[in-house]
Amino acid sequence: MRTGEPLPAVEEVLASLATGLWHWSTAAGLVTVDAEAARLLGLPAEATVLTEVRARARIHPVDWNEITGVIQLAVAEGTLAEVRIRIVDDHGRVVRVVRSRSKPSFDPVKKAYELTGTLQEVTEPRPGTPSDRTAVTGDWRRSREAFLLDAGRALAEARSTEEVLRVAAGLSMPGFAPDGLTVFGVEGDRLTITGHHGQRPDDAPFTQLSLRTDYPAAEAIRTGRAVYLSSPEQYRERYPLIWPQIAHYGRQSWAYLPLTVGGRPMGAWMAAFAYPVAFTPDERSVLTTVARMLAQALSRAGAAEVQRELTDGLQRTMLPTLGPEIPGMTLTARYIPTGGGLQVGGDWYDMIPLPGGRFALVIGDVQGHDVRAAGLMGQLRIALRAYAAEGHRPDAVLSRASRFLYGLTHTDESGTVPDLRFATCLYVEVDPVTGVLEAARAGHLDPVVRLADGTVLGRATAGGLPLGIDPDSDYPITRLGLEPGETLMMCTDGLLETGGHDLDTGWRRVRNILESHEGGLEELADALVQAVHGPSSHHTPGPFTDRREDDIALLLVCRQGGSCELGASVPLWASVRRTMMTVAQTEPERVSEARREVRELLHDWPSEDQVDSAVLLVSETLTNVLVHTDTDALLVVEVTGDPGERRMRFEVTDSSDDLPHKRRPGELASSGRGLVLIELLADGWGVAPRGEGKSIWFELYESRPAAAAG
Repeated sequence: MRTGEPLPAVEEVLASLATGLWHWSTAAGLVTVDAEAARLLGLPAEATVLTEVRARARIHPVDWNEITGVIQLAVAEGTLAEVRIRIVDDHGRVVRVVRSRSKPSFDPVKKAYELTGTLQEVTEPRPGTPSDRTAVTGDWRRSREAFLLDAGRALAEARSTEEVLRVAAGLSMPGFAPDGLTVFGVEGDRLTITGHHGQRPDDAPFTQLSLRTDYPAAEAIRTGRAVYLSSPEQYRERYPLIWPQIAHYGRQSWAYLPLTVGGRPMGAWMAAFAYPVAFTPDERSVLTTVARMLAQALSRAGAAEVQRELTDGLQRTMLPTLGPEIPGMTLTARYIPTGGGLQVGGDWYDMIPLPGGRFALVIGDVQGHDVRAAGLMGQLRIALRAYAAEGHRPDAVLSRASRFLYGLTHTDESGTVPDLRFATCLYVEVDPVTGVLEAARAGHLDPVVRLADGTVLGRATAGGLPLGIDPDSDYPITRLGLEPGETLMMCTDGLLETGGHDLDTGWRRVRNILESHEGGLEELADALVQAVHGPSSHHTPGPFTDRREDDIALLLVCRQGGSCELGASVPLWASVRRTMMTVAQTEPERVSEARREVRELLHDWPSEDQVDSAVLLVSETLTNVLVHTDTDALLVVEVTGDPGERRMRFEVTDSSDDLPHKRRPGELASSGRGLVLIELLADGWGVAPRGEGKSIWFELYESRPAAAAG
């Protein structure tokens, strides 16, 4: 060709370079090829128009799927689409490999792509290679897919920003691994560094840069498009102002990708390489996919951290500290939120100082595990503190609290019915000097007492309806005693039912911990929580198949004067097991509770017959007081002595001056056998007049004296 002559046609130049020309319209579903492109596709060397189906038949299936991804990536980044394609014959054998370069565009109205590009043959692999064999990019693609699966799983499991950054730093990409990673964030119009790997902690000069700065990460965030820099020369040419601060790192290639969630840029990700990287379409596809997964993981972790911070603050606000130390008492508490959703539910505990050195322990559970339950819990807790501070007795405190909650949750002034809720509550007023407890209960679990020797008793208390159901409910007071070295436990039902348990099986699990744990009060609280939420809880599943979860609130208080630690040396007085119970004329059902409590007190007594005899005689003496007098009965049970030589003593006291007499009832008589049974079954018994009233006592011995045996 001579100077001044017209240039040859483009088709002639491409044909002389063995390069074909093609055009693809996805809207029409047609592919137009010139003669050279048709030859490279294994068709007759003449210009023709192919349907997508016919063109697809000449391309390896894996490569056809690859073309789609590369086109979408090129449109998103505004770059050329480059891909290697294996051409197959009618028998599925690879006949050649071609390189396609095209400029795609997307029509948002038609939702279709238009592409014009070139085809050029590359030298490998050899013609005739079967299509099911590895060819060119097959191994790389398979390793890439495995890498993306592993990366996606690891990023999905990361629960915090720190974990996400640690996973990102450990990603080993197939065929090319960056040795420097940085995650940039955005605060206002400033670029911040969320985390980095491969640099020294103090070697981060690009923090607090303006987003208008001529810096690749800032450009990626502004435009939403990735910036690929394959060489230091390219970096220096595009960003001459920032290059002097980059040069000393000694990197050869860089990729800056925007981190976008929901169409909103939240930062950028930089991957720097110590060797030159061409950033082929396949490599760009991997980096883009990782950036998308990284953005999603950071967004999830950030939202979770904000929620945790919010709920932790709410929990600290609504759940009190136990306050100053109380002379003569040791206290500890735990609150464990449920495993899912809001981290603060309706469970709560409180310790309220009262005049005269006394204090009140409160534990409760508002129905539900949502924001509404948490809000009602906070309001109810404040109301209880206010009523207690006014000097009301436990029954009056709960009555007023029930009326308060009823007003919050029932019909309002507009006549609409809001979300109805109720709450259970246990309110115990404690005198640390005498150990006297006055308890009022609103549909809550009974308190539990662990004696100094490890015996565990569920203390039955009179109760009323849960708070908020009936504004005029009554809550009778039950008077209990806490001896030195004994521990009182108050909890919500989550401690029993979590893990698929009902109240019975859950109580047996908790009771085993209370009876066997050796350690202080803090260690006991931790052991109770671990039994429910720790690994050991999976070895003691409940009867329900689902491992149901609930909030847990736990309060433990030990009266000092003895050791609160099971297994420590126990003084002589602490070897006495003692329990007391009042049975009123209006509460005959408490006789059955007395029978249960006696069995719990004698849980390790060797003779079942003696235990049955004791339960029978207790029931008989309490019933006699209720039937033959107009007064209430007070039951006191004591177990004293060393194992093998213990004695149990039962004393039932009433205020009636009428002394019992032994009768000889006939066969058909319905009464008169009480003292006869005591004389037959007890090792010793008697009637003792008091200043006002009397008491009937009887004793049973673990090892019967010879005289008693005769």
